[in-house]
Parts: sequence; structure tokens; C-alpha cells
Amino acid sequence: MPLTPENRSPTLGELGEFGLIEALTAGLQPPPGVLIGPGDDAAAITMCGTLLSSVDVLIERVHFRREWADARDIGRKAVAVNVADIEAMGGRTLGALVGFSAPDDLPVQWALDLAEGLRTECAAGAVALLGGDVTSARDITIAVTVLGTTDGVEPVRRSGAQPGDVVALIGRTGWAAAGWLVLSRGFRSPRVVVEAYRVPQVPYGAGAAAARAGAHAMIDISDGLLADLGHLAAASTVQIDVSTGAFELPEPLQSVAAATNTDPYSLILTGGEDHALAATFSSAAQVPDGWSVIGAVRPPTSEGPLVLVDGAPWEATLGFDHFSSRR
Repeated sequence: MPLTPENRSPTLGELGEFGLIEALTAGLQPPPGVLIGPGDDAAAITMCGTLLSSVDVLIERVHFRREWADARDIGRKAVAVNVADIEAMGGRTLGALVGFSAPDDLPVQWALDLAEGLRTECAAGAVALLGGDVTSARDITIAVTVLGTTDGVEPVRRSGAQPGDVVALIGRTGWAAAGWLVLSRGFRSPRVVVEAYRVPQVPYGAGAAAARAGAHAMIDISDGLLADLGHLAAASTVQIDVSTGAFELPEPLQSVAAATNTDPYSLILTGGEDHALAATFSSAAQVPDGWSVIGAVRPPTSEGPLVLVDGAPWEATLGFDHFSSRR
């Protein structure tokens, strides 16, 4: 149906800042533990243990494209990628604050759909939507700050891996990268990888379970498994050896790899945006249910890479770097 003055969606410029805030927060009730939610100068929450915080910024045409994902999925992704960071510290996310900027001519309905996605993913991760801010800008930008707690357990850092540890993984890798390959070529199938690109499946609760099991080190896999294990290895001053034999090659990834002349293992090892978790444990017996052992931690060497694959250097790019001149 063509848009007419009677049926078109109003724009943000027509609704105004305070009208938008009212629409975005309508019906939002603070859950237990949130003393003050949206509508005041700051939110107030109760907590125990160490406070964790993290922030991620999603920018149109860098982190998402409106022609590839709808506003609901973009809202879900904005929450998921942030909560994954709290999970990687062994914590539980309590609440999220959202900063939203957009051009004045953006339809209000897009912003409302985004808010629906934010609420949906917050509910999936048992996260309270605490409030935020809105402003006009040239591009759509979504900045999410999350607050979490360790519930009395020490935070799990990147720097605790020890020689002799096993490396374990929970969650998928390579699926979002396969989705990006498909979408960048103008296709929409396999649908499962496109959906994986649009909304990551964060293993909610797995980080806290790993912390309780005694994980020595942990990291969120956002830029690619090898790249992020490289960050963990550098922080811990160790070497990590990943075994390709530990990975299955799911049929959708095989199909995308064959269609794009891509090594399927490069998707699994270097593809980002899935937000799985990788951690090191003193032994395989210590690894919690749902995790899979994928490698081992070795003593550092005076020369050579920090991350190996099947005992040898990985010759291709390890993962994503926002400011790399090679991307």
C-alpha cells in the first residue's frame, strides 16, 4: 500500500524527543532488584558482589545494514553482543542502558521495532532495560552499556590461562561469518546462517557456570576464534594450540564454503560476530556440561605466534580488526 499523509508512519522529527522517549518506554516495568527504572535522572539497582560493566556501539553500515536485518533483530543483537562481555567475565547481567541516535526522517515505527527487539533479548538474558538517551544524528547509532555482578565469585579475566590447561568452547563459531558471505553476495539462504548473522546466539548463563567450575581465563568470541584466543594468550603470556579435529563441519557451513570457494575451517576459526565463549580449565574433567574441549595451553616460546592450529601457524588472517588497513 503506498504511503499517503493519512497512513504513513510519522518520523522522529515529527514525534520529537520526548514523544519518542515516552513511546519507547511505554509499559516498561522495572523487575525485582531495580529500584528506579526509566524516567528519572539515573537508574538505581541493588546488587551483590563485584560490579561489572561493558559498552558496545553499533553503527549503521559498520555493524548492521537495514536492508539485511530488520529493526527487531538489530535491537536483539545490540543487547546480545554486550551481555556476552559480562558472560565472559563469569558474571550475570543485571541491566542495560541504551543510547540511540538517528536522523530526523527515520520512521518512528523503526525505532519502536528496535525497542521491541531490545526488550525481547533483555527478557531472554534476564536483563532489566534500565533506560538511556536519544538524540538526532546523521547515522543510526545504538550504544548499549550493561551492568552486571559476579554474585560473590571472582571475575574471570583473560590473563589467567596456565600451561597445561585445556581450552574449551561453548556456542557456535563461523555461522555469522557464513551469513555475512551469503548476504554480501545478494542471497538470503541458507536461512540459518543469515539468521545467525542477524542475531547471535549467546550462551546465557554459561559464563557464570564456567566461573563456578574454576575457569582460569575466559573471553567472548566476537572478532574470530583465533583472534580472540590470541588476545587471551597475550594477556596470559602463553601459547594456545587449537585442534581442528575438535570441530564438526555443519552442513550449512559446508554449503556456504563450497558456494563461495571458502575454506570451511576459516569460517569456524576466524569468523566473528557469533559471540561464543572460550575458556581455559585445569583439566577436561573440570569443563562444565555443554562446553567442548578444542585445544590446549602450552608454555610460551621465544619466537612464533601465540596461537597455533594443529601445531602449526595459521597463515591467513586470524580475525576482524576495525582499524586494520587489510580488511
